[in-house]
Amino acid sequence: MLEWESDTFDELDLRLLCALELNGRASFSRLGSVLGASDQTVARRYRRLCAQGGLRVVAVRDAERLGQDQWTLRLRCVPDAALAIADALAKRPDTNWIGLASGGTEVVCGTRPRSAGDRDDLLLGKLPRTPRVLEIRAHQMLHRFYGGPTGWLGKFGVLRDDEIAALRPEPVDDAGPARIDPSDEPLLAVLERDGRAGYPELQRATGRSESAVKRRLATLLGSGALYIDVEYHSEIFGFPTAAALWITTTPATLHAVGEALATHDRIAHAAATAGPSNLTATAVFRDTAELYAYLSGPLGRLSGVQHVEASPFLRRVKQLTYPMPAR
Repeated sequence: MLEWESDTFDELDLRLLCALELNGRASFSRLGSVLGASDQTVARRYRRLCAQGGLRVVAVRDAERLGQDQWTLRLRCVPDAALAIADALAKRPDTNWIGLASGGTEVVCGTRPRSAGDRDDLLLGKLPRTPRVLEIRAHQMLHRFYGGPTGWLGKFGVLRDDEIAALRPEPVDDAGPARIDPSDEPLLAVLERDGRAGYPELQRATGRSESAVKRRLATLLGSGALYIDVEYHSEIFGFPTAAALWITTTPATLHAVGEALATHDRIAHAAATAGPSNLTATAVFRDTAELYAYLSGPLGRLSGVQHVEASPFLRRVKQLTYPMPAR
């Protein structure tokens, strides 16, 4: 279980973040009832986390559940061009996580192209013609071991089982297969900006009745086509260091290593991939000493791991759906 430290935020703030990770659309009164605080206190803490902790609650399309491609790209760049390339990628709607790594000589980018045309436009068109990109390594995600709807904050263990049960959204009977229809796009356009947008706003955006909006949103969430996620600055609880890990295992141990990674406290995302390595992960630490201890300890001891490369992030440029503001 992770331990946290902060000079600005306390355990209630962390518990609130964990609660929002479980149910980002829960009302302040429901959150307060579960967390043992008034709804006014919860609302005040929420606003402070937004202002000082980078908190945003947003809807995310689950590409894996929707059967869509997901790629992690490693772009080796001329150092003075990396930030400009990262900023340009951040403006694309099909990118979802971008960081500068390896001392600013590498851009790591997650992309979820919604069609083969979008994928080819990026991988075969724009990036190869970008003159200051020296090398492109593309890793296609095959299987997610951790991440997506399962958030890293749960590894702090600050919510009891009964609190977790009380926060989870009500299950939807017969939600059907994960599917997003063209008529859902106005609804998602609002929720991707603000996952807590109220039903009157969603009604105005879609032209549907409030009851129809509630039913459709419940279906999208219940089927797994969509989930509500939180983004925040991990450094507010003492974890300013993050790194992308590129791991090669033997084929026979790939699944076992991936499942083991999912249980490690420091791992925020882990997936099997096709590409130069067969596992990619994102790990979060207090400092580089902890990164070293993890590489030489829990990760290094996993049977079947043949090679590990770590790319510490210098800066996050985009997280989930938003470019990160300059800090």
